Order: sequence, then structure tokens, then C-alpha cells
Amino acid sequence: MKPPGHTSAMTSLRPAVVAGKLSPCAVWLVRPDAQPLGERLATALDADCVRPWLTPGLSPLIQFRQQFALRRQWVLIMASGIAVRYLDGLTASKHTDPAVVVLDEAARFAIPLLSGHEGGANALAYRLARLTGAVPVVTTATEALKPLTLGIGCRRGKSVDEIERAVLQVLDGRPLRMVREVATIDLKADEPGLLAFCIRYDLPLRVIDRDDVAARAWLNQPSDWVRRHVGVGGVCEPCALIASPRGQLVVPKTAVNGVTVAVVDDGQTADTAGPYRPHWRRCLPDDC
Repeated sequence: MKPPGHTSAMTSLRPAVVAGKLSPCAVWLVRPDAQPLGERLATALDADCVRPWLTPGLSPLIQFRQQFALRRQWVLIMASGIAVRYLDGLTASKHTDPAVVVLDEAARFAIPLLSGHEGGANALAYRLARLTGAVPVVTTATEALKPLTLGIGCRRGKSVDEIERAVLQVLDGRPLRMVREVATIDLKADEPGLLAFCIRYDLPLRVIDRDDVAARAWLNQPSDWVRRHVGVGGVCEPCALIASPRGQLVVPKTAVNGVTVAVVDDGQTADTAGPYRPHWRRCLPDDC
């Protein structure tokens, strides 16, 4: 009997090699149980789905070592400990190593392990998060030390310039370089103006499922209009708070010409020029 989710090489959704050409991105599985997730991700990413058990005469570790440098991006659906063992001895330079993101089999966490900036692993993790609902676990200092999260909602068709003006007005002097990510609801995941704004300022977009938004308790008055048209009480505040769960709402929902923006700060900066005070300093005082 075949294991759950197993298909033969002839019936796979996308073989490892198509007409002798490798895709620059590959999804690597360690268990047949993860094949449904791997195949769907391979389709969405235009990637190859690699199932090493189809080559039983060669260990998965050896197979991975043979293929590692042939790809520009890897999605490893496995435990992070297994991924670390897979990568042992393979890395050379952040300028040449492929991007590597680890995704657990339940698609709860997407963790960039290698080449976060230069290889694009951070961006790939956010893309996986948008596809699966996973939490992107980005640890590069450039991103980790930025304290602000923007929650943004907008009427359909708002331009990038309109969204930019609203954000700058709401930030009120806070520099955009302090923003770690933008969060919005899944209904706005393909909003052209919002996507263009994120590209313009090189900001990752975190997409929050509407069921999670609906379950989030509100700090301020929900909007009846948004509830009628979107099905939830609002977008910008709950999305920002879900994306930054230990942060504080420092700017509540502010509407500017059809664009709503909220700001959450998880660094508790004293002011726009003040030093970043990371959360761990409040949890672990000097006399701890």
C-alpha cells in the first residue's frame, strides 16, 4: 500500500526535471504526508517538487547535497533541525548561496535560514506566508530591529500615491525606515495600489486571514460600513495587532481619503529620534 499522499513519478504534479531543465526554485519533502502541501506550493511558486523517496537507492541527504547548488531558492518542508543537518558543510557565501526557507508540515511557520537578503529568503518566507497563512519568522537584524507595523485597509482601486500620502500623514514624522512590515486582510492581498506601495518602499506585505481578523477583539469602535462590505469590523487595527502581537497601538485607525492606517509599535520608542528599546529588555531587567 502506498503511503498517504504518495503518487508515482509518472503521475506527479511536477517532476524534478522538466525537459532537462531545472526550475530555479524547488520544494523539498522528507515525508510523503507533506506531498499535498508541497505540490500546491510547487504549483504556486512555479517550482519543482522533489520527493527523495522516489530514488530509494540514494539517501535523501546525499540527493540534497547533489542538488543544492543547482537551485536559487529552496523551500524545505521539514523540521528546522533536519534542515540544519541538510545544510551542514554546504554554505559558502551569502552572495552565492541559494535562499533557503524552512516550512513546517502544518504550514504554521516560514523561517528563512539562509541568504535572507541577498538570496531573497526573507521575501520568499513572506510569499509562503501569504500562500499558506504561516507566520514569517524573519531574524535578520535589519528587519528585526524595526519597531513599527502598519495596518492598512483601503477602498478598491486606491492608487499607490493615495496610499503613500495616507501613510505619511499617519506616521506624522516617524520615518518609514522604522517600519518592519505592512499588514492587511486577505481580501486586499491583490490590491494593486497597496502592492505598489510595498514595492516602492521595499516593505514586506503580511496578509491576515479574515477569520483571524473577525476573532480579534477591537480596541476602538468597529466600522458598520466595513462590516457590511467586508464582513469584519475593520481591517487596519486588527491586522497590525495580529502581525505584531506584543506591540501597542500607538496610532489608532485613521481614515484619509478612503485609506485607513493604524500603527503598532513593539519597541516602545520614546519618540521618533529615541533609541529602540527591544521587548526583551522589559522582560529581562538588568538585575535579572
